[in-house]
Amino acid sequence: MNAMAAKDVSSTSARDSFQAPGPLTLVALCLDNHTLGSLKIFVESVPLMARLRAIVPEYRVEEHESAAESIGDPPPDICLIDFDKDRDKAILSAERIHASAPDTAIFALSAKSEPDMIIQAMRCGCSEYLVKPIDHAQLHNAMTRVAAHRKEKKAHLSALVMAFMGAKGGCGVTTLVTHMAALLASSYSRKTLVLDLHPDFGDAALYLGLTRFRYHAFELIENNDRLDAELLQGFVVHHASGLDLIPAPDGAELPRQLFPGAAAQTLEFLRHRYEFILVDLRPEISDLNLEMIRSCDQLYLVTVAEVSALRNVARQVESLTRMEIPQERVRVVLNRHHKRSPISDAQIEKVIRRKIFWKVPNQYTEVVKAISTGNPITQLANSEVLQNLTGWAGALGSKQSAEEKKEGRGILGLWGR
Repeated sequence: MNAMAAKDVSSTSARDSFQAPGPLTLVALCLDNHTLGSLKIFVESVPLMARLRAIVPEYRVEEHESAAESIGDPPPDICLIDFDKDRDKAILSAERIHASAPDTAIFALSAKSEPDMIIQAMRCGCSEYLVKPIDHAQLHNAMTRVAAHRKEKKAHLSALVMAFMGAKGGCGVTTLVTHMAALLASSYSRKTLVLDLHPDFGDAALYLGLTRFRYHAFELIENNDRLDAELLQGFVVHHASGLDLIPAPDGAELPRQLFPGAAAQTLEFLRHRYEFILVDLRPEISDLNLEMIRSCDQLYLVTVAEVSALRNVARQVESLTRMEIPQERVRVVLNRHHKRSPISDAQIEKVIRRKIFWKVPNQYTEVVKAISTGNPITQLANSEVLQNLTGWAGALGSKQSAEEKKEGRGILGLWGR
C-alpha cells in the first residue's frame, strides 16, 4: 500500500518542495474567541505564508505533559499564546515550549501593554508581544521575521552525506553507521540522520532498539514528489541519543521499481534538514547504490582482513573508477583491525592499491553486547572501539576553529567535501 494513501497532502512537484520553504505552521494556545476569529481571517488572507495547524483550548502545564502534547510533533514554526486567560499558566507554558522546542517562535498576545509585562513575556521565551486586538500588519511583520530566520537557518544547513558499503555481508557496516551517528548526535549535538537503504532485512532499527515503525525508506523515496517537513515526520523514528532514523523495510518485500533520480531527489530534500546523513547501503553496486554514491559527499568501503573481503573491496574500487566516481570521495575503512593479524596493513594496502583511511579495533564481543541493548554508546563507554570512533566522529562533529572560520572553511571542507 502506498504510504501516502491516508494522508491529505497537496500534490507539489519535487522541484517546488526543494525551492519553496512552504507556509509557516501556527498553533493557537488558549486564544479568546474574538482573537481567534481575527487570526483565522488573517491566515485565510495569506495562505502561502501561514497555515493554522491546531487550536489548543487549554494550557497544559502538568508535569507529565510534554510540549509535544501541547503543540504537536513536529513543533510548529509559531505558537501564539493568550496571556490574559491565566498569565501564570501562560508563562509556564511558554517556558516549557521554549525549552522543549527552541526552534518554535512564541508570540504573546495580551490586552495589557505595561513594560514590566512585556519584559516578563520576553524572559519566558516569547520573541514577540502583540497587543489585542490583533493588528494584522504587525502580525504580518512578526511572521516575516520568523520566515526570514527560518530561511537563513536552512541556507546554512546542508548535510554532509556519508555512504557506507561493505566489501561483503558481515563486515560491520551497520554497527559503524549506528555508532558514528549516535556519537555525532549525542556527543556533538549534531542533527544527524541514519538512512537504511537495504531493500530487505536492514538492521539499523534493530541495532538501535527501534523496532516499531510504520513506514520505511523506500516508501519515502516512492513519494518524493510529495515531500514536505510534516510528511517527513511520519517516516522518522527518534533514538534516545538524539539521532533520527529512516528504517529499511521490516522483512523481505517484492523488488521495487524506483524512478531514476527519485533517491537523489529525496536525499537533496533531506540535506537541508540535517547536518549529517549516514546512508547504510547493501554491499553491491546496484542502480540505487550507484545513484546514492554519485549523490553523496563521501563513500566509505568497509572491509575486514579476510581474503574474500579484500578481493571484493579491490574490485569495488576498480568498478567505481571505471564509473568515473571521484576517487577522493572513496575511502577504505578496515574494521575489526588487529595488530597481529595474519594479513598485515601493508599487504592490505598493496591489494587495494590505496591507503587505509581508518582502522577500527577488534572488540567483537563487546560490540555484540552493545547491539543487544539498542544503546550503542552507553554500553561501550570507556572501550577502545568507542574511543576510536569518537576520534573519527570528533574530526567531523567538532566546532570550527578560529583559523577555519577566518579562512571561511569549516571542518567539512577539510574533509574533502
